[in-house]
Amino acid sequence: MKTVTLEQAQKQLDKLIDLIAAGEEVTITLDGHPVARMAAPRLLQQLPSLADLRARLPMQTESAGDFIRRLRDSERY
Repeated sequence: MKTVTLEQAQKQLDKLIDLIAAGEEVTITLDGHPVARMAAPRLLQQLPSLADLRARLPMQTESAGDFIRRLRDSERY
């Protein structure tokens, strides 16, 4: 992890961006205290497609309206 002052960061922003793109993490300090940390974004995990999920769900035998009416009319409510 590279640490630079705010002045250095302003002067060398293009070089810092190259470091970050290469996977380096950069901390910017002001008066000796860290005020910012810059790092390349983590890649998001690829989520399965919604169509695949729907294809694996069992087919419903009852309409949504009938299901809600059955729940509403049950003794629980």
